[in-house]
Amino acid sequence: MTDRSLPAPDPTPAPAPADPLPSGVDGPTADAWTALGGPAALLDRVSFHGPDSVLPSRLPVRRLARATVAACSLAAAELAAQRSGGPVPEVRVDQGAVATAFVSERHLRIDGRAPVSFAPLSGFWQTADGWLRTHANYPHHRDRLLTALGLPADTGPERLAAELREQPAATVQERAYAAGALAVAVAPTRELVLPLAELRTVDAAAPRPLAPAELPAAGIRVLDLTRVIAGPVATRTLALLGADVLRVDPSRMPEAEDAHADTGFGKRSTRLDLAVPTDRAVFEELLATADVLVTAYRPGALDAYGLAPDELLARRPGLVAVELNAWGWTGPWSGRRGFDSLVQAGCGIAAVEAGADGRPGVLPAQALDHGTGYLIAAGVLRALTEQRTGRPGSRHLRYSLAGTASWLLQGIAPTADPHVLPNDEPYDPARWITDTATSDYGPLRHARPPLGYAGAPTDWSRPPGRWGTDAPVWR
Repeated sequence: MTDRSLPAPDPTPAPAPADPLPSGVDGPTADAWTALGGPAALLDRVSFHGPDSVLPSRLPVRRLARATVAACSLAAAELAAQRSGGPVPEVRVDQGAVATAFVSERHLRIDGRAPVSFAPLSGFWQTADGWLRTHANYPHHRDRLLTALGLPADTGPERLAAELREQPAATVQERAYAAGALAVAVAPTRELVLPLAELRTVDAAAPRPLAPAELPAAGIRVLDLTRVIAGPVATRTLALLGADVLRVDPSRMPEAEDAHADTGFGKRSTRLDLAVPTDRAVFEELLATADVLVTAYRPGALDAYGLAPDELLARRPGLVAVELNAWGWTGPWSGRRGFDSLVQAGCGIAAVEAGADGRPGVLPAQALDHGTGYLIAAGVLRALTEQRTGRPGSRHLRYSLAGTASWLLQGIAPTADPHVLPNDEPYDPARWITDTATSDYGPLRHARPPLGYAGAPTDWSRPPGRWGTDAPVWR
């Protein structure tokens, strides 16, 4: 493929909601809640407060961010009511808390040190005919990029910039893809229609019974096979709500410790190589009693280990199986690697946010990552509720960063809802920052969780442990 733009997906619209929406409901929150199959009657429990002057952007990032957190908060409230036997609590989302959480990686301080977000060879580069976005944060991605371009291992930003100025963006994009590297030509703005979520009930299997509990996800076992931001934000949120979350990474694939220090709150982390029979046996034991499996590898990458959705759910009935990818689930790009920054470039967001000089721009947060993370957590919570309220069965949920980008570009009106008055309250992120004095990484300063239902936990039960150092067992 040499087309510089992301191929158009199947433009099948999402199904219309079964019930009319209550009056005065926030439109994007209704979009997200409907995409997750939520009952429309609960939407009138949602309200917002706090500063409006957050996440400024040409695109409606503030509205996307607060809607995804609101949908997740409402799903948590719905499950909390099911677990406690009481009414569904009110949801009141603070926009300041949302804005702070959506850039949690920027607020993190590890023993007083700010983590490095992007490596020197990650970013926008001018090419012979336009612009290119690269992602080279992981050493193996950096090495593959330089190999694809025929550059030495010690190449710095100046040498890379000079090389890219001589080549067409699409040529570099395809050479990088062939080498397993990450580079995407910046695409112009265009229509992109992808679903926000895809939900499927596979059978009528009964879920594992759960005892009454204060936290909605208490006792739920989650296997977390995700990396970077979107998937880890989803599972970090489930851990906040009481789930036993065990992240599993391959022994041979390193992780950025700083990234794990941000998204590892409330979770445990272990390493297993599914290609090794003894490790595979341990994983299968974990899977046998898991309630949820969240994966964020390229489509088909885990099929050889028996984790293709249909095969997985056939041998593990009752499971909630979640898949996340970058570019969507149809079309020639569905199997490509991707990150938030690359999807912004390939879907036209970087073009919308471009500066007066024509240089591509970025959103004020990794909003595709964080927003998709809260949508994933919300979908899992809703599936757990449905399984225990007369709609049993295994669940297969699919999400993509490009689906969230499509919603941001085409699905959310850029103006505020007419029923919401402007709020000029100043935004000070310090209100939503807290300190954890002791962790395996040392003292941490970090963003608080943004969930806003009545009775929601205000912090995680434990700080992040060192990546990959926990035993592969359930609590």
